[in-house]
Amino acid sequence: MNAPIIDPLQGDFPEVIEEYLEHGVMKCIAFNRRGTLLAAGCSDGNCIIWDFETRGIAKELRDKDCIAAITSVCWSKYGHRILVSAADKSLTLWDVVSGERLTRTTLQQTPLQARLNPGSSTPSLCLACPLSSAPMIVDLNTGSTTMLPVSIPDTGNGTVPQSRNKFSDGTPPFTPTAACFNKYGDLIYVGNSKGEILIIDHRTVQVQAMVPVSGSAVVKNIVFSRNGQYLLTNSNDRTIRIYENLLPFKDGLVALDDLDKTLNELDGVEKLKAVGSKCLTLFREFQDSITKMHWKAPCFSGDGEWVIGGSASKGEHKIYIWDRAGHLVKILEGPKEALIDLAWHPVHPIVVSVSLTGFVYIWAKDYTENWSAFAPDFKELEENEEYVEREDEFDLVPETEKVKESDVNEDDEVDILTLEKNSAFSDSDMSQEELCFLPAIPSPDVPERQDKCVESSSKLVDSNQSGSPLSEEAEPNGHTTNHASSPPEAEDAGGSRMKRKRKPSEKGLELQAEKVRKPKSSGRLSKVKNKSVVDQDNGNGFHGDDVSD
Repeated sequence: MNAPIIDPLQGDFPEVIEEYLEHGVMKCIAFNRRGTLLAAGCSDGNCIIWDFETRGIAKELRDKDCIAAITSVCWSKYGHRILVSAADKSLTLWDVVSGERLTRTTLQQTPLQARLNPGSSTPSLCLACPLSSAPMIVDLNTGSTTMLPVSIPDTGNGTVPQSRNKFSDGTPPFTPTAACFNKYGDLIYVGNSKGEILIIDHRTVQVQAMVPVSGSAVVKNIVFSRNGQYLLTNSNDRTIRIYENLLPFKDGLVALDDLDKTLNELDGVEKLKAVGSKCLTLFREFQDSITKMHWKAPCFSGDGEWVIGGSASKGEHKIYIWDRAGHLVKILEGPKEALIDLAWHPVHPIVVSVSLTGFVYIWAKDYTENWSAFAPDFKELEENEEYVEREDEFDLVPETEKVKESDVNEDDEVDILTLEKNSAFSDSDMSQEELCFLPAIPSPDVPERQDKCVESSSKLVDSNQSGSPLSEEAEPNGHTTNHASSPPEAEDAGGSRMKRKRKPSEKGLELQAEKVRKPKSSGRLSKVKNKSVVDQDNGNGFHGDDVSD
């Protein structure tokens, strides 16, 4: 779609289902950073990589050791690796280009979600959120795991609880806990069952700050916006909350240490809350005040201007879209199938949703072309109108008046080598080669077709090499006589085809036959006679008898 003819007043969010993808039963999806590839985990343990530009399958990652359903997929920062978590408690790291399995780690609990560290181009650490235990940091190279704290102990030092499946204060067993990295991967944000957001240093596994969530409801989802400015939480009280990140995007851990030093007069939980109040502040709350529905897979748009959430009700495929100011702007209604996963395209206003039946629906904008954008005086008409031209509308204007002096200095050198950075990818490292597309592998031709092609080409060569009777008759003269002079009409019509040969006259054939029977003469008369034959074939009407006379 041409950008100049798009109405700028239209909302930049999807409206209708453009098409759908079908391959097995897909369960979860994830875009790469550029939005050119879409990874989908299937119920049979395979991971399908779609080329989102062509809507075709670019790669299929098959793990012979995994036949369980995929629970999550995650791309590395530059798209060369994919982390896949499955219901058989496994974490598998794949090389996207070669399709090789790099590592495979088996946990003690089923990971519902796994995320690679976004701060590394070749990450070896991931954050896993198991079904019935605390989130953990997993070293994919060694298989070692480090449990993260999910509550503040009474001592207030932020150490890990002793129990594997219960809080240290004796509360009931774990519910699934949400966790995510910040933009550069130096901090981990954990939402627990007490309605708290813990900010943890992933190297020392120490709680640096704590932010209480209003209502103290269980935090089911937690995710950062693409630019790292906002944090989204989905709680069990059927409310989506947006927090503004007050820490710097880079070196957030250093800023936390500085805050900790300035609040030495406080201690324990109060100190953690004080630091947390300077890290996150509540920005907006979203909920359906009428139906009070639970939300599924909420997330931000690529630019962070929109927030979407899927209805968790069974039998309906509804997607709610809010602007960042908190207004509900659109409700997308799909087929009568439950929604299980959502993803917003990193660049374009496109939303991809996964249904319970395994189909992936692509929601796009229904564009309306605004042709008045071409010229300010352009007017769209509902019906034809009679136009009366002005008296001087088509008068000739001297060229000297039309030419206007340009402000551009034509002597300046134009820089065609420097690449302008896209604001959506401002954190990209130009020294790192990013994987945007997968190379296409052509399918081999059928052998039968190859044989037929060889036979037809050999016949064509034989037919081209076979000489005409006229050329064979002219060879005894020592040179080829051009009997094939085609008229211009034949050349124009035929183009690249072979020139059409004209039929020689009877007298010309008699002279050729007589010359073959007689010995070759070197006199001037024989040369002139040969010339007369050629001229006669060319239609000049010149005869050898006239010369002899």
